[in-house]
Order: sequence, then structure tokens, then C-alpha cells
Amino acid sequence: MYSNDMIVPIAIQAIVFVLIAIRQIGNIRLQIWQIMLFGAIAVVITGQISPYDALKAINVDVMIFLFSMFVIGVALEESGSLSCLSYKIFKKAKNTDQLLLLILFGMGFGSAILMNDTLAIIGTPIVLFLAKKHEINPKILLITLAFAITIGSAMSPIGNPQNLLIATQKNIKNPFVTFFQFLFLPTMINLLVAFLLIKFFYKKELRNHLVNHFQEPIKDQKLAILSKISLVLLLMTIFIKIMFVFLHIPLDFKLVYIAVISALPILIFSRERIAILKKVDWYTLVFFAAMFVLMKSIWNTGFFQSVINTLNIHILSIPMVLVLSILLSQLISNVPLVALYLPMMLHAGASPKEMMALAAGSTIAGNLLILGAASNVIIIQNAERKGQTITYLEFAKIGIPMTIANSLVYWLFFVSI
Repeated sequence: MYSNDMIVPIAIQAIVFVLIAIRQIGNIRLQIWQIMLFGAIAVVITGQISPYDALKAINVDVMIFLFSMFVIGVALEESGSLSCLSYKIFKKAKNTDQLLLLILFGMGFGSAILMNDTLAIIGTPIVLFLAKKHEINPKILLITLAFAITIGSAMSPIGNPQNLLIATQKNIKNPFVTFFQFLFLPTMINLLVAFLLIKFFYKKELRNHLVNHFQEPIKDQKLAILSKISLVLLLMTIFIKIMFVFLHIPLDFKLVYIAVISALPILIFSRERIAILKKVDWYTLVFFAAMFVLMKSIWNTGFFQSVINTLNIHILSIPMVLVLSILLSQLISNVPLVALYLPMMLHAGASPKEMMALAAGSTIAGNLLILGAASNVIIIQNAERKGQTITYLEFAKIGIPMTIANSLVYWLFFVSI
């Protein structure tokens, strides 16, 4: 028997999932951040989590990281640097097929270095710009971006937060080498699989026609210079972080430090800082704060922990690791899932191979449904500010077969080594 304290948060979560799927009540059109905020307020009002614990549940590092990256993204877009950067990256694409491949592999590799949420912030206006310029359905390129950064982030210990959590374990002695060894090749195959599935699902809309590129002028030279300085700082600090890992320097150089250092030139020296702050995606920040509160309330019930503990399964079985991490990530998000599953695996004597399976499964969980990855929400929230969106069903229609195909590739790779 489950107590009311366990049932109420799960029921609220179910309502949130349904509302995000339909996003409409009568004539009222709801946004994702509003629905998640409703869920957070509901668990506080019903006493499932205290206001103090709700505030403690909000991950300040993640909030500051996202805010800082939003600042850089807005500055890049407002200065005109983003369109120039887009031209330099994608000018080699002669047709829509090459454009899709460049988005998939370019953004995929980028997410492995800059983290998937960062690429979601920077990449959304880029693909919307490309869609408008080349008269391609923006939904196709938004979905392509979502799959690219989710799949690509799997092969790096700094590609996403759950990988970072796995990479810090003692039996992963050299995380960059370990992730590359187990996940690079299947990730490359999965990026190609994503291309083939996107072409199949959108074959009527994606005719392989020629695309013409032209470079737009910089709109604000001073802001463009500051934006470029921020990008250089971002790349430099990420390189420093990687070197710290390789050289075993015991200094906790967090991702949030990287983001803040990179945003400082814009916040300190730009005369447009107030205008930039006004255009920061505050709604997505509200979504994340609310999500932390709702997920903490659900976590406190112990429901999913008890489900995993009572299931008669072999928790180190590669197929089971993949299936559980994909499915449960839809319900409690991938970072809490890894935080829950990882200690159980370590207690059972998990090898790096099995831990890499957890990294792969919890990452590609983002391809199944919109809420499977925070980067999906960032993309949709940013797109909706510009009049574009992807519905829950539109994403799931291609996301479900995509996740099945990705899982098979990883499973076949793991059983062969």
C-alpha cells in the first residue's frame, strides 16, 4: 500500500505530464514553464515539500550556468555574430542533406565539448535562422538540433550533467579516454542513424534541393567583439578544465565557473547589458527552478527507489541498464535517475563498461520524449519565443523509433566488446 504522501506527488507529476502533452485547457494555451510551475506550487501547497526544502532543492549552480549562457546567446544574436558564425559553419553545405549532416555532427561534437544545454541555447537561433533562410520547415531543424546535441553529448564526460556525475567515480580513472573508448564509435553511428530517420520521417518536406548561403553584416560591432571574447573565454576555460582532469590537478573547476567567467565581459563592459538582460529567457529559468522542486518532492516519496529495489532484475545487465535508465529518466529526469542508480551499480561491483551503459541510456533517454532531456525544453522554450514550437506528439512520433534505434546500436556495441 502506498501512503498519501507518496501518491499525491506522483499524481501531480502525472497531471504535469498530461498537460505538457496537450498544452491546452479549453481555449487556454499553456506553455511548458507554466505547467511545471503549477506542479511545483501544487506540491508546496499540499504540504508534500516545505517552502524551505523547495528553495534548497533548486540547484543554484545550474541556474547560474543557464543564466550566464543565456546572456552569451542573447549577445551573440543581438550583435549579429550568430548569423556570421552560422555562415562560417554551414557555408560548405551545398544541399539540404549536407545541411542536416552538418547540424547533426557539428552540433553533436559541439555538445560533447560545450555541454548539451549550452548548445541548446546557442543552437536554437542558429537553426531557426537557417530554416528561414533556406525555406525549410523549422520544426525539422529544431528536432534535428535536439537529437544532435542529445546523442553527441553521450560520448563525453562533460557532455551533460549525468555523465559528469558518472565520470567523477573512483573506478573511472581517465574519464575522457574511457568515454571515448566505449561511446565514440556507437555515438557516431547513432548520429548517422538520426540522419536516416529524419530523412525517412520528413521525406516529403526534405527534398534534397540546393541551398545558397550569404553572410549578413554585423549589427553591433562593440557587442560583437565582446561576444567573441566571451566565446574565446568559454573555449579556453573548458580546455583548462579538461587539462585539470588529464593532469590530475585537484582543483574543482566547476562548469558554473566557466559560464560566469565567459559571460562577465558582456555583463561588465557592454552598454546594452540591460537590453540583454531583458531578453534572457527567464521563462526557461522558471521552468528549471520549478522542475527541481517537483522532482525533489517526488524523490522524497521513495517511490521509484522502492520500485527499483523490489524488481527482481540483474541491475548490471546491459539491456536492463539501458531500458531502466531510458524509461525512468522520463519520470524523474536523467540526473536524479543516475544519482539513484549509480550507487546501486557500484555496490554490485559495476565495471566501467556497465557505467558507460548507464551514461548512454540516461543520455539518449532525451530522444524519447520532450521531458527526457532539459536541452529539449530549452530548445522549445527558445523557439516559442520566436513563434515556433514542437508538440509532445510531434517529438514522440520520431523520438520513440529514434530511441529504439539508438538503444540497439549501443546494446550491440556493448555486447561485442
